Amino acid sequence: WALSGVYFVQPNEQAVVTTFGRYSRSETPGLRYHLPAPIEHVERVQVTSLNRIDIGGASGADIPEESLMLTGDENIVDLDFSVTWRVADAPRYVFTLREPEEAVKAVAESAMREVIGRSEIQPILTGARQTIETAVQDLMQRTLDHYGAGVVIQQVQLQRVDPPAQVIDAFRDVQAARADLE
Repeated sequence: WALSGVYFVQPNEQAVVTTFGRYSRSETPGLRYHLPAPIEHVERVQVTSLNRIDIGGASGADIPEESLMLTGDENIVDLDFSVTWRVADAPRYVFTLREPEEAVKAVAESAMREVIGRSEIQPILTGARQTIETAVQDLMQRTLDHYGAGVVIQQVQLQRVDPPAQVIDAFRDVQAARADLE
């Protein structure tokens, strides 16, 4: 029973040790020991690996509930994006939010909707990708820091930005007419 407390923390992990369910310490990589169950429990968290969440559709399967967003000039845009993040503070990651991956996804979707809702459709479709990505990343990081999630947003990347499929042909006709006018 006493030897069941020996464990190993991998180089890409950090261990969070709880004593009777309450946080007691964090352990760095290497061979470690904790008091056997039910006294102490260890949860290993990967802190160096990058996690990625795709929003709006993954591998060609479009999810309209996530991808359709309303712009500031009352147009609809269909966009897919991905968020790359990693764990920065293992104890906060384990204890602050019940499901941190779902929280990151919800914050990402909310931040993108806010930034798109303040923008007009023309810059979104043409050249404001970098501005949008940066604004969403900053807003996400501020929100997650406010939650105390222990997460760092590495990158937000727009994958696909189009008008909705039902009106894409009409939208292309309007764009062609503008180009002919110019």
